Amino acid sequence: MKANRMEAFSDGVLAIIITIMVLEFKLPEGHDWYALIGLGPKILSYIFSFVYIGIYWNNHHHLLHMVRTVHGRLMWLNLLLLFWLSLIPFTTAWMGESHFAPTPTALYGIILLLSAFSYRLLQLAIIQQHSGDSSFVVSMGKDWKVKLSPFLYLIAVLTAYVSPWIACFFFVLVAIIWFVPDKRIEHALRGQ
Repeated sequence: MKANRMEAFSDGVLAIIITIMVLEFKLPEGHDWYALIGLGPKILSYIFSFVYIGIYWNNHHHLLHMVRTVHGRLMWLNLLLLFWLSLIPFTTAWMGESHFAPTPTALYGIILLLSAFSYRLLQLAIIQQHSGDSSFVVSMGKDWKVKLSPFLYLIAVLTAYVSPWIACFFFVLVAIIWFVPDKRIEHALRGQ
């Protein structure tokens, strides 16, 4: 099987995740701009999650272009990533509804942490397919973003009980780090 089937399935799941998140919005009570103020926390949590899903979609797209052959292990690792990402709408809704209470914010961070861990496992399985291409393996092994992100998520989870806004700072920090897609994969693709 080619990776494009796995990528198409993943794209569909990510599109559904975004759709579920936006369907969580209920119409405001009033009919003026002030009616939207009450939706502020929900809108903010939606923006966080939309950006994260977009980042995963973008980097996942690049990563899957490096797949040489699709096998069962790769498909299960991809499903594991999609599983954790599919929980983002739930935690997004809870975090927004609770106005960023500590426990929903911490759970949001835990889901992001598990998503990052799953992404790393998928990345390592794809790197393993390139074991004969030492320059690619060395290049991908130096992925500081993949190594730093779980640490920042863990800090976010722990600080959610001190201040959810400090936790949100770390969520934004990780998003900023990942906003620009990984150029190493593009360079490797051009070199093939």
